[in-house]
Amino acid sequence: MDQQTLELEAAAFRRLRDHLRTRTDVQNIDLMNLGGFCRNCLSNWYMEAANEKGIEMDKMQAREIVYGMPFDEWKAKYQTEASAEQQAAFKDSHKDH
Repeated sequence: MDQQTLELEAAAFRRLRDHLRTRTDVQNIDLMNLGGFCRNCLSNWYMEAANEKGIEMDKMQAREIVYGMPFDEWKAKYQTEASAEQQAAFKDSHKDH
């Protein structure tokens, strides 16, 4: 991969990360139902990439990078209880996974 591609992809990742940080009204279950991924998925991918490069990182460290704060703090401030409709949509959208 050339340097320009690397820089563009990194910039796109940062923009997505920052966008998700500002859209605290969008719950992870909504992201999962519509897009098939959420903030936790993004942090898991980040952690896996770090680990593949020999950088030790656990899920909580990666989540803090994606959420912009400790995960428990984000949950306490912004996470709401999933509605029955959201849970049903999640179950339906992930029945083959």
